[in-house]
Amino acid sequence: MTDQTNDDFVLLEDETLRDGLQLESRIFPLEEKLDLFRQLAGAGLARIQVGSFVNPKRVPQMADSEELIRALRHEAENGPLLSALILNDKGLERALSCGIGHVSMSVSVSNSHSLKNAGKPAAEALSGMAGLIRQATEAGLSVRAGLQCTFGCVYEGAIAEAAVLNAADVFASAGAGEINLADTTGMANPLDIERLVRKVRKHLPALQISLHLHDNRGLGLANMFAGYQAGVRIFDVCTGGLGGCPFVRGAAGNVPTEDAAQMFSSLGVKTGIDLRKICATVGSLEGLLGRKLPGRMKTVLAAEK
Repeated sequence: MTDQTNDDFVLLEDETLRDGLQLESRIFPLEEKLDLFRQLAGAGLARIQVGSFVNPKRVPQMADSEELIRALRHEAENGPLLSALILNDKGLERALSCGIGHVSMSVSVSNSHSLKNAGKPAAEALSGMAGLIRQATEAGLSVRAGLQCTFGCVYEGAIAEAAVLNAADVFASAGAGEINLADTTGMANPLDIERLVRKVRKHLPALQISLHLHDNRGLGLANMFAGYQAGVRIFDVCTGGLGGCPFVRGAAGNVPTEDAAQMFSSLGVKTGIDLRKICATVGSLEGLLGRKLPGRMKTVLAAEK
């Protein structure tokens, strides 16, 4: 039925501290971010995206990313892999200055979204980012290359699969060790996911493929399972289902970390995540934000007590 590998384990990269917080108007101070990281690490997350090197005027929540990473480096020596997002040359300079070892470097394959998100056409952004990836790898960084809007754009509609394959080729040639396919606008369905993932894996069989899925239309978990069926073993998640792209109208959150962990556990697939501990972190976030988050498993566990 599938061409699965490593069927008994998936890596869930938690992006609460980056994608999860970037849309929140309440600014989380450094100590709160440190506490959230410790909770995520204590719950068993093996890879955590802790920030992004973007313009603090556009995304003020990320203004302290360097300070956070410096504070976490000694804590994470034997813990989760730290990751951060880079979108431009200034971001790379900031990443190198604070000593992070793993970065996600991302562009959009939608021209309209690229103009809104990066201020430049998609082709120009792709070429520029490929050069930055080469610089990053030469500097010793491990790079995950992200392709935004691979499954559709609210401004342009369908995205040609040839454009996605070409962009993946460019990034692989630049030295990226992983290609992240992002459903930035939450437009994908499970058939879309499985078809494109299989094509990319066939086109670049030596490269790791990961998925970043938004839950705009309630298909996040279904799309995640479709990706798993197609052979993906790395997925981005966000505690409680926080997050979304600030430059996509109608953006909703990510697949909740706790719900993804429960789904894979029910399938006999390990994630290393303690479900009760991650649900306790959801409770902490709900307390800080003053609202209930869309993830389901915290409510389910509470009803089982």
